Amino acid sequence: MSNRHLSRTMAMQTLYQWDFNGQKDNNLKDLLAYNLQEFAPGFNDENFSWHLIEGVIKYHEEIDGLIKKYATEWPIEQITIIDRNILRIGVYELKFDQDIPSKVAINEAIEVAKTFGGESSGKFVNGVLGAIYKELEAAGQIKE
Repeated sequence: MSNRHLSRTMAMQTLYQWDFNGQKDNNLKDLLAYNLQEFAPGFNDENFSWHLIEGVIKYHEEIDGLIKKYATEWPIEQITIIDRNILRIGVYELKFDQDIPSKVAINEAIEVAKTFGGESSGKFVNGVLGAIYKELEAAGQIKE
């Protein structure tokens, strides 16, 4: 598993706990440190995980707004916590992180969803991020 993929997984796990516990962000660094120790001992590139977590928190409302807009059949509260936070990371990378190519952001989110989500999570994440990609493309905001 690549460092970036593992970093995304650790960010997703941390955001899952944050979301599950009522989105209290006063201990996110501690949650990330615990997850790294528990699930990725010896991993020494936590900076990217933290970068993703900070970005999702910073743009949380706008990210959730995009998810609500494009997951019209699913109120955001009814999307599983795993899928919701995978989407948040994917939307953050797709729209706000200028260093991640758009297609990489989508592909990584799909892979994390296939690994940790339910049977249809990969398709769901692909559909939502694909629709957001089309909107960004039409607005000339796609990063290659």
